[in-house]
Amino acid sequence: MHALVCRQPGMLELETRPIPTRGEGEALVRPLRVGICGTDYHIYEGKHPFLEYPRVMGHELAVEVLEAPPGCGFEAGEISVVNPYISCGSCIACRSGKPNCCVRIAVLGVHRDGGMASLLGLPAANLVKADGLSVDACATVEFLAIGAHAVRRSGAGTGQRGLVIGAGPIGLGVALFAGIAGVELSMLDLSPERLEVARALTGASSIVAGVDAAAAAAALTGGEGYDVVFDATGNANSMQKGFDFVAHGGTYVLVSVVKGPISFEDPDFHRREMSLLGSRNATSEDFSRVIAAIAGGRVPVDKLITHRTTLAGAITDLPVWATQKQGLIKAVIEIAA
Repeated sequence: MHALVCRQPGMLELETRPIPTRGEGEALVRPLRVGICGTDYHIYEGKHPFLEYPRVMGHELAVEVLEAPPGCGFEAGEISVVNPYISCGSCIACRSGKPNCCVRIAVLGVHRDGGMASLLGLPAANLVKADGLSVDACATVEFLAIGAHAVRRSGAGTGQRGLVIGAGPIGLGVALFAGIAGVELSMLDLSPERLEVARALTGASSIVAGVDAAAAAAALTGGEGYDVVFDATGNANSMQKGFDFVAHGGTYVLVSVVKGPISFEDPDFHRREMSLLGSRNATSEDFSRVIAAIAGGRVPVDKLITHRTTLAGAITDLPVWATQKQGLIKAVIEIAA
């Protein structure tokens, strides 16, 4: 079989590997679509904090089941979504119903090899029923689930003012599910183009240009700030600046992750009695919510996928898309049977 390997930062190679053997409780699947995520770009660029090279990337997966354990609920030929977060089931997080932040988590494409390959073995328990979704739609479920999880974790709902900072794919996922939750939504980004795309896709009531963000946010909220702010930029300076947009008694959710420390002014943090939350990955509940939303026509999947390539083509395309974002929302790798 073939696998696209990130040998080291800045180096991608198409490698021939043995067909994986299916372990106990595992399924053998054929990846059909692989969404390219900010995580993959960070791995390629050497910016991911939790990674060892070489690595086969890819965790946003639509797969065809080839072999599955008896009684697991999946049959050969079935198209499936994949939950890429492989948890231990016994640590303090797992016992608390939070396998998304398992102490010993192994994320496909990050901690262990992922789906940019002809074949993949993974625990059958990490297959998710697609409920009739298209192959393309299946490949969007994981990144949308990250946004759905962040919104659910924030507790945001009808009547609250929300600001999503960063209009990339994760920010769009947050915005879509904040809108579904009834949040009065604003979006902030440095790119006017991305903001206009975000407005069209999410129905955001207002957009905030990065240059005049503080003044615009104050005008939109009567100087009070936002009840809930989400940062989805993956930029340390943005994450630190985001504290300034939170209202007294409000909540700040860090959806993105960067290497190194994030700091804030403690007196201001206490004066506002602000809640600061980290949001990592997603749970099965979030996957189910996203699948239902797509099936119900509430997510414009056909407008989210803007670029396509192949395993071989990704060697040249992925490095370009890592830096050239104009017109790019979500790129997918199509893998032929």
